[in-house]
Amino acid sequence: MTEQLTEAIGALAEACRELPVRVDLFPVTGPHSAGAPRGIVVLLPGGGLNARAAFAVARGRSLVEFLADHGYLPIGITPREDAGDPAEAAEWGLATHRTDAERVLAAVEEHLALPFGLPLDLLGHSAGAALALDLAAQPGSTARRVLVLDTTGPYDPQREPELVERAERLCAQFEQMVGAGELVLDPGLKASFAAAERDPELRGRLEFALTRTAELPGPANWIYHQGHSAGGPALDLDVWARAMAALGSGVQPTALLRDLAALWAGRTEVYRIDWSAIRAEVRWINAELGRGDHDLGPRLVRAGGAAVDYRVVPGFGHGDVVWAPQAENAVWPLLLAE
Repeated sequence: MTEQLTEAIGALAEACRELPVRVDLFPVTGPHSAGAPRGIVVLLPGGGLNARAAFAVARGRSLVEFLADHGYLPIGITPREDAGDPAEAAEWGLATHRTDAERVLAAVEEHLALPFGLPLDLLGHSAGAALALDLAAQPGSTARRVLVLDTTGPYDPQREPELVERAERLCAQFEQMVGAGELVLDPGLKASFAAAERDPELRGRLEFALTRTAELPGPANWIYHQGHSAGGPALDLDVWARAMAALGSGVQPTALLRDLAALWAGRTEVYRIDWSAIRAEVRWINAELGRGDHDLGPRLVRAGGAAVDYRVVPGFGHGDVVWAPQAENAVWPLLLAE
């Protein structure tokens, strides 16, 4: 990188130091590392994850390295729940996450995007993808592209009324939990992988939980068509273990889950994304065995006039799109294809 760009990245890091989120600045590598990057990609992880665990952990080349090798400057935003006080989580819904991310984006624009003329893309996985779409729907958004990895938009009340009803019940359940003071949920994966390091026999149970998530009890497990992973060669438990070890709290704010369920149900009085207000190009890639094929969200964005490339990749589970070794060739190139 040029000296000026290095100084600007340092200034960005200093500007973000007092924010309630952590900002990870990953270096540009590969043939573009000697000059200015071709663009900036802001990375938004899924619920309970942080940016390094979600995007910088892999058996071979991680998604962060893939982006850097293609000339992009990856910047990760880790949400406040990774290290914050759960006692404050009643207000940690999607609006708070959006406000936090907007403060980072403003600093990125000031120090990098505008001075160096770099286009800005948003890349999110799962809950982070919903956040990316929400950010792009805001007035004044300067995002060039929204790169979506396996998230759920609104279910179609005409084609999927039973899923809308389930999401409505889930939204009400989470709202009751917030009111009762149950402010965070712990999926248990961080602790489970730590226990499996001590007792290898637990690895088989973890494999079942990851590949048959939809069959397990849990308020929101039904949203997966099969599970977090397709299993087989797509599931590298050691990569998952490294990702879980990189987490802070690993918890998910109940208020965030409530707002996500509201989006799935179309409960706009609880939380609303103005899908038709998105002007950025959207590349929406869902996993067949993860969140599956539910295309109302992409259709609503397209109806507003934005270009949308919506695809469902076969044979992938929810987490496989970021951690499976096959994702580098089967999924990630779809995000950057011209």
